[in-house]
Order: sequence, then C-alpha cells, then structure tokens
Amino acid sequence: MTPSVLGSVTLGYELIWNQKRRRCGVRLFVDANGSSSVDAQHLVAAISALWPHSAPTLLLQVCDPTLLVGLLDHAPARGAWVELADHHLSDALLAGRVRKAHARGLHMVWSGDAGATPDTSGGDLFHKTLRTLTPMEALGVLRVSMRQQQDSGVGDAQTAQSPVVAGSIYHGLASQALVEHALDRQGVWAVAGWPAEEILHAYRFRQIQPSRPLLRALIKAIEDDESLDVLEHRMGDEPLLVYRFLRYANSVHLGARSEVHSVREGLMVMGYSKLRTWLMEQIPHASIDPNLDPIRFAMVLRARIMERLADAGAEDELRREVFQCGIFSQLDLLLGEPIGAAIHRLPLSGRIVSAVVGQTGPYAPWLEVASAMESSNTRMIRKVCVAHNMSADGVNRALLHALGAI
Repeated sequence: MTPSVLGSVTLGYELIWNQKRRRCGVRLFVDANGSSSVDAQHLVAAISALWPHSAPTLLLQVCDPTLLVGLLDHAPARGAWVELADHHLSDALLAGRVRKAHARGLHMVWSGDAGATPDTSGGDLFHKTLRTLTPMEALGVLRVSMRQQQDSGVGDAQTAQSPVVAGSIYHGLASQALVEHALDRQGVWAVAGWPAEEILHAYRFRQIQPSRPLLRALIKAIEDDESLDVLEHRMGDEPLLVYRFLRYANSVHLGARSEVHSVREGLMVMGYSKLRTWLMEQIPHASIDPNLDPIRFAMVLRARIMERLADAGAEDELRREVFQCGIFSQLDLLLGEPIGAAIHRLPLSGRIVSAVVGQTGPYAPWLEVASAMESSNTRMIRKVCVAHNMSADGVNRALLHALGAI
C-alpha cells in the first residue's frame, strides 16, 4: 500500500468558539515528521477528503516553513484557512507569496505575539486576525468589563476603552470575565481555546447540573419516537447525564434484574415512558449556563476520537465501551471529586477503570493519544504515538473523522 501523506505529519487541535458558545472552527496544528518534505497539495487534498462541507472552519497552523510555502502556493481558495505568524512577513520572498495567495482568494489569518497588531500596510491581506492580550491589556479589559457591568450597559465611551478588537479571533483568554467581555460585549468573531479550569472553579461550592437544552432535545427525541441509536447518541452528548443515568439504571428504584453497563442497556431496561419521566424530573434543576457547553463538548469529542482510534468497526459493544472510557475520563471535573470515587459507583468494566484511574490496560493508549492531541505540542503528540506503536496515518485519520463529524 502506498504511504499516505497523513502518515508524514503530526496533528494537534484547538477548538474555536463563537458568541453562542458553539464550535465555529478548529485550529489544526500541523508539523512534518522527520526531515522529509511533505507535499502541500496532497496534504490539503487528504485533509479535505475527510472534512465535510458542513463541518466548521478549519484553520491550519503549520510549523514547517517549507510546508507553509507549499500551502501558500497551492492551497485552494475555498478550502481551509491558513494561519501566518507576523514574523513570517519579514521574509520578502514569503511576503510576496502571501500577496499572491491573497490575490488567488486564499483565506489567511494573521497571528502575532501578545499585544502585537498587524502592520497597517498588510492588514488587507488577511481575512481575520488572531490576537493575544498582554497581562496589562487583560487587566485593562477586566476594569472596562467591571465598569460596564456597574453601568448596566455598553455605552460607546466604555466600549472604546477596551483593547479588544471587534471581528478578531482571540487566543488564550484565561478567565470567564475576559471571554464574556470579548464575545458578548466587544463582538469578536470567536475565541480559540476555553478557560475550562477557571469556569469550573466557580462551581467548587455548588453542584454542576446537566444541560437543560440537551435534556429538552432528548425529551423531544423521545416524543418524536426516534430510534434507540438516536437516543443513545444524544444522551452521549452530556457526560454528566450519562453518569447519572447509569447510576439510576442500576438503582433499586428501577429494579433491573442484572447490572446495567451501558447507556443502550439502560435504555432497553427503562423504556421510553420511564426515561421521559426521569428526564422531566431533571429539568427544574438543569443548567442553563452556556459557558459549560464548550467544556461538555470537548469531553465528548475526546470520547469520539477514542472511538475512531479503536477502529471498532462492527463491534458495537467495544465501541460503546471505549466511548464510555473517554466520557468518564474527565468526570472528576464535573463532579468535583476524585475520579476513582466516582467511577467505582458504577458497574463498569475493569478495562474502563484501569484506563481512567490507573492509566493502564488496553484502552489506556487510546486515552493517552486522544488527550495528547488536545494540544499544539506536536513533538509530545508524536512521542506518545510512537510509544504506543500507533501509526501517524491512522491517528490523523481518526482525529479528522471525529473533528469533522461531531
């Protein structure tokens, strides 16, 4: 078999979020493996073949200079966006290629160091700018945000004082206040990354609840008499609900004759009528905090990537078990307690427990690789894949399939 170009690169990713806290893009970190050159045209074609037209915007951040030149020269105008660091523009030859790529219609995104802004002479070459705040700028944003909240409005005088530029993409916003100011007050196009730890820290004295919109969507699916597969998939979009559902399915209240190990088993035991009643009981206490949605989504995405890495094929039971392993791998963040205590309340297989609690067993490699790819550190991702004898081609295909499908 001819080696695929996807076997010649290492990929990592970062999700990009819009004002509705929905994924509007994926920042894909691309690095060449070894010293051999990578054909940019073949790489773009391979990525495009696995990226549906309905999927969000794909932003390529390329580490290898030769590959970057190839993308500027050959990437199709209506495909992925290409990120360009500000220091690249100091190279006259590369800057010339940027102008030609712009004339061809390629969408490029400028990025720079914290506090930097694109040169005014070349600003019209870029479709978007990806900016980072300095610590002093972040402090200024927090002060402006506080004044806006005190004034109960977003008057022009207050807005003008903010260093956040409307229409841009911001990276590395480290707090909920910064994210809310950028997305809700200043009208930025999106933010790359999400301050999950800081947002979850605010819940340290109160219990996180399942998402009300997701609960309502699940209830509607029941009322529309959707298939068991649809219900199983929809419930899988809410990690906390999966955990609570399995606990309930194994409780004395339901009276199951044997242990329930998966969502599908629980659905078959409970039935649509009882499931709807149980879901309706969750509604009054459910969460409407949109800032939790990116956190849930990222957890589910890790589980979907693990499914693809497992390459379970027709073995549905294996696929479900690997998915549950991924879903429960970050359960401690939502429950605010040690993962071991939470996991041992469920009748899970030893394979799941070993991977989640002890980082051992047959599922541990898939969990470690899926976790590693949530990063721009391509060198570390490559080392993890090599350590587990997982081919770059297979890993990258699994990642792109999952990113494009979820």
